[in-house]
Amino acid sequence: MQQLAIFGGTFDPIHWGHLLVAETALHQVPLEQVIWVPSLNPPHKQAALFEHRVAMLKLATENNPAFKVSLIEIKRFGISYAINTLIDLSALHPNTHWYWIIGLDAFQTLPRWYRGHELAQMCDWLIAPRLLGGETIAQSELICKQVEKKLREQSFSINWQFLDIPLVGISSSQIRKLCRERRSIRYLLTEPVRSYIAEHNLYTNNSE
Repeated sequence: MQQLAIFGGTFDPIHWGHLLVAETALHQVPLEQVIWVPSLNPPHKQAALFEHRVAMLKLATENNPAFKVSLIEIKRFGISYAINTLIDLSALHPNTHWYWIIGLDAFQTLPRWYRGHELAQMCDWLIAPRLLGGETIAQSELICKQVEKKLREQSFSINWQFLDIPLVGISSSQIRKLCRERRSIRYLLTEPVRSYIAEHNLYTNNSE
């Protein structure tokens, strides 16, 4: 049975932190492949055009054969829900043990996701801990155990583990803010992605 991971998100834009998380998951599990799934219609936020986010993802991941960008969301009508993504990818990749790569903040909200209780036990969860603001691994672990407890109270189980990643304080929102302020984003993301953002004037008041 092959081991594959889904890394879903808006990736608006993809940066070195995302890549470091995916690379860590690849070797820690280990995985045959990380499938990047950009959300077509994120349920709780607005984002740059899907075409731009896909183009940046491809530029950032093209040199790693274990990274694959999936456009499975294109066929989706309406809001993008994680459980539908997993069901669709499972049909394309039978005989697979699935993992889901996720940040701690998003994992904390899992019980409130659309059919989140079902999704919780359909795959294993690889969690990027939140270590900013003085938060410790012990505090992050407590958050995960609270999620586990909420699910167990409704007779659902979940398997999760932390990803052992170095602390990298980069966020997509920070990069977008720097772009709006016309400040440098060099070294926060790959050079091809930085060039793409500049070429298309993304994340400024004059964005496409």
